[in-house]
Parts: sequence; C-alpha cells; structure tokens
Amino acid sequence: MDTQAARDKALDAAERLFYARGIQAVGMDELRGASGLSLKRLYQLFPTKEQFVTEYLARRDERWRRRLAEHVARQRDPRERIPAVFDWLEEWFAEDGFRGCAWINAYGELGATSAPVTEQVRAHKEAFRSYLASLVDAAALPAALTGPLFLLAEGAMVTAGITGGTRPAAEARAAARALVAAAGRPEGVSRPAPTP
Repeated sequence: MDTQAARDKALDAAERLFYARGIQAVGMDELRGASGLSLKRLYQLFPTKEQFVTEYLARRDERWRRRLAEHVARQRDPRERIPAVFDWLEEWFAEDGFRGCAWINAYGELGATSAPVTEQVRAHKEAFRSYLASLVDAAALPAALTGPLFLLAEGAMVTAGITGGTRPAAEARAAARALVAAAGRPEGVSRPAPTP
C-alpha cells in the first residue's frame, strides 16, 4: 500500500473514532485496529498523536468547508446564501452520529496543552468567518454583519452538539434573516407598522 493510501486509511479511522468518542479516549492501539495498519506504520505516518490530530482536523476542515460552500452556491440570490448556511447546518445537525463541532470539541480537550491543535482550530474558525464575510460582501450588506452571523452559527453548533437536535439551526436562521433584513433597509427607513 502506498503512503497516501495508508495515510487516508489511518485518517479515516481517526476521524471516525476521534469524532465519535473524543481524542483522549482513543489510543494508538485502537487506531491501529480500526485502520488495519501496524503500529509501526502508524508511527511512521504520524510520529506523534498530536500530529495525527492536527492532520485529522485539517482534512476534515477541507471537506466540511467544501460541502458547505457547495450547498450555499445552489442559491442564486446572494441574500439567500446567508440563510442557506443555516439550512446546511440544520442538515448537518440531523446526520447520524452528529456530535457537535469537531474543532470546538478538540479545543475543549486539548486547547490548553497543544499549540498545534489550537492553531488548527483557530485557522478553521477564521476560514469560516472569512467565508461568511464573503457572503455578506456579495450580498452588498454591511461588513459589520459578519460578526453576529458568525456568532449565531457558532452558538447553533455548540447548542446542537449539547442538545442533539436541529432546532438551534432553525432559530439561528430566523435571527440571521432578521439581521439581513434590517441591514438591507436604507438608514432611517423603518418597517411599516402592522395593520390592526
């Protein structure tokens, strides 16, 4: 088996186990068994468990952001792309085995002790925030909207990970729509009063 195939096999096993059970709960022997690779081969590929974790997070980041972008790009209207982020989160929260945000989970376990893991988590969050900023810009909305949208999405991820439900995505989407609508109105123009 060539090196890339072995790395993919090892990272597939790591992703399943780390995400399902937590990083610290999974040892190298278990990764060996799940990957079908020898312990010696695993250590050749990933000399430390920390390196294993950072590469698992980096690969997951690439796939996670690609899936999100593909979903959002289906919307033709730039203003509908922002709520589409929350539609995608709702679908993700409904997947079998959803356990919250892998990066938040990893930071919770290792952030205080592993600079490389912290760096990987921060890079993922910054990339997600930059993606939201690009959607805000494409919709010709104020740049200041990016921060609240990012916090809505992050809050939904944390809450869904704890509750195990999809409702946080729906609630965050409703709040995002309200923010987009308010930001899109010209200054000084208020919403008409409801008719009695």
